[in-house]
Amino acid sequence: MKSHQELENWVRQAYAEGVRYVLFDLTNIRYITSAGLRAIHSAFNLLREGDSAETDSVVQKGMRGGVFKSTHLKLVNPSRPVLEVLTIAGYDMFMEIHPDVNTAIKSF
Repeated sequence: MKSHQELENWVRQAYAEGVRYVLFDLTNIRYITSAGLRAIHSAFNLLREGDSAETDSVVQKGMRGGVFKSTHLKLVNPSRPVLEVLTIAGYDMFMEIHPDVNTAIKSF
């Protein structure tokens, strides 16, 4: 994919077709913009819709306690600069970040 809009459209289409678990392989991503962060966050919010275990109050409480991680969206192998941005933005607080695809798949 080339843009955040393509990513958001892909996730919405996949969700409409019944997909509820997604992993983003970030292996070849060298940098991430605020638009990219918004696209990931948008996917996170969409994928947890209708899941009573991931309501806003449950997510917020879990994040405050440092125990919540998304069961629907995983990130894989971000480069050092991308990982730094994800960490600064706090995404590592609510999304699992895995070193490889196989490990991420097994975590679902």
